[in-house]
Amino acid sequence: MLFSKNSLSRILPAFVSFSILLYSCNSNNSSEQTSEQSAPKLVKSAEFNADSAFQFVQKQVDFGPRVPNTLAHKACKDYLVASLKKYGFQVTEQDFTATTFDNKSLNATNIIGSFNPSAAKRILLTSHWDSRPFSDQDSIVKDKPVIAANDGASGVGILLEVARTISAQSAKPDIGVDIIFFDAEDWGSSGEDTTLEYSGYCLGSKHWAENKHVPNYTAYFGVLLDMAGAKGATFFKEGYSVQLADDVVRTVWTTASKLGYSNYFIDERGGSITDDHLPVNQKAHIPMIDIIHTRPNNLSKTFFDQWHTSHDTMDNIDPKTLKAVGQTLVQVLYQEAAGEAL
Repeated sequence: MLFSKNSLSRILPAFVSFSILLYSCNSNNSSEQTSEQSAPKLVKSAEFNADSAFQFVQKQVDFGPRVPNTLAHKACKDYLVASLKKYGFQVTEQDFTATTFDNKSLNATNIIGSFNPSAAKRILLTSHWDSRPFSDQDSIVKDKPVIAANDGASGVGILLEVARTISAQSAKPDIGVDIIFFDAEDWGSSGEDTTLEYSGYCLGSKHWAENKHVPNYTAYFGVLLDMAGAKGATFFKEGYSVQLADDVVRTVWTTASKLGYSNYFIDERGGSITDDHLPVNQKAHIPMIDIIHTRPNNLSKTFFDQWHTSHDTMDNIDPKTLKAVGQTLVQVLYQEAAGEAL
């Protein structure tokens, strides 16, 4: 094709402009592709079995209320220790004596299981395993101990299944995992007694934070589970967790979202709850968050309906909720082991 001098003078600037635009678009596409390629993605992880977790919760409930100084408490302790050992965890029983807000003396035990104990990078997963000795939120029966299917056993059941899951894999995550079942968490004052540290709750976690099972022990971060198994549970971003370990909150909630569990892990900040993660943050100086069932917009009840009542039974435990929490934790472990934290 032949161009006259005048037509070429008109076409050339347009061609140059188009070339610059094309280069710019290609550069942007390349930049976006590089960004997408470098962004952390979900790695392949082990499958968390919700039915198995449900059975772990059921087994604890079958012992009866796990109130310190009772036979059920002792029997459940032996079961938890044996279970962790069965899944290849190195177990430490941290016995201690705790004094409650009403001056009772408790024979208590923090149960600590360590997976891959020589690994430098460690993740700490915790829940309390004791039951509240009275149903103070019950409308009728207030003096009986709580069976504590959700407020205690659900978190422990999830963590036992996490232990079983990672131990059963031929390719285990290259990371250290410490599971602690805190004792004597739930014998606190029914009111907000400001003269008592943590209102008399969190006796086991406080003891561990001040007397770590390994001198100078630390962890990359920690996650506490509390009331983690009820039907239709909602886990808002607990206030102290956001304040003290916001990066961990974002990691866990982002992971849950990518797995499709946003209906459980609500992307909104909730209230600040006094729980076992506070001593770990404040005394052990390990950033720990709390995955806890709350309803911040409910003026009549902050927690699930059966909280601290005689109705906290297996009827309220949902394998779907156990799955959402447990699979999220397993995925977080595998992401950390692969250096692909979300």
